[in-house]
Amino acid sequence: MATKGTEHAPLTPAVLHILLVLSTGERHGYGIMKQVEVDSQGKTKMGPGTLYGSIGRMMEAGLIRESDRRVDSQMDDERRVYYEITAVGQAALEAELRRYRRVVAVAEGRIAYGG
Repeated sequence: MATKGTEHAPLTPAVLHILLVLSTGERHGYGIMKQVEVDSQGKTKMGPGTLYGSIGRMMEAGLIRESDRRVDSQMDDERRVYYEITAVGQAALEAELRRYRRVVAVAEGRIAYGG
């Protein structure tokens, strides 16, 4: 995982999914879990252990931070902690997406040319 001031290492699938969700705005944990499921069309279901373990490591690495606590009008629970992506997290996400694009380009080239 990326750390402050270092080259961005490849991200785990969980971290990638969380950063993708947070790249569109702040979310609380349950909201992140549900959006990952929607984004993956139900193929990825992130449980609380994976989510909060990843969030802890991501906060330590400076990829995300807690934002202000607020009430989610649909859940009406002021105890929910919201998270937001940091500049370091955005840079790590962009680096990971570039890495994926290069892999896809190589794969498409091999498929197009039969090897």
